Amino acid sequence: MAAAIKAVLAAILAAAALFIVTQLVFFFPFYMTIITETFSLANVAAYDNYVKQSYYDNSLEGLRERPIFNKAPSSIKIEILNADNRDAVGDDDEFYYNSYEGIYLPGGGYKPYRQRGEPITVNITAVYPLEISLWGRPLRREIPVSFSMTTIGLRYYKDLHYDLEANP
Repeated sequence: MAAAIKAVLAAILAAAALFIVTQLVFFFPFYMTIITETFSLANVAAYDNYVKQSYYDNSLEGLRERPIFNKAPSSIKIEILNADNRDAVGDDDEFYYNSYEGIYLPGGGYKPYRQRGEPITVNITAVYPLEISLWGRPLRREIPVSFSMTTIGLRYYKDLHYDLEANP
C-alpha cells in the first residue's frame, strides 16, 4: 500500500514539475522581448540623447498588446533616465527646446536631453504571470522581471554647454 501511495505522489509531483517547465518555456520569449525592446529604446536614446514621447508611447502600447504581457498590462513600466537621474522622455518637436539656453526651461522644467557623452539608462520592468492548474484549481504567481541598459548620447546640441574636460 505504501508503494502505491509513493507512486501516486511521484506521479503528482512529476505532473506539477512538467507544468512548471512548460510555463518556463514561455518565459524565454517573454524575457527576450523585454531585452529587444530595451535595446531598441536605448538605440533611439543614444541617437537623440533622449526618447521622443510618441516613440515611448508606441513602445509601451506595443508591449501591452503582446500575448504574455497583456495578462498584466498595468505592471509594465518603462523608465528612461539621463545622467542627472531625470526623465529623458521629451517632446516630439525637438526645435521646441532650441530657443532656450542651458538645461533649464521656463516654469522650472528641464530639457530631457544632455550633451554628447552623457549616459542614458533605459529600464523596462514587467510581471511574468506563472499560471498552473492543479486539480482544477488555478495557481498564479507573478514574477517581477526587469532589464536595464545604459548607453551614451551621441548627438551634439548647440544650446547646451560642452565641457571638454568632462567629455574628451
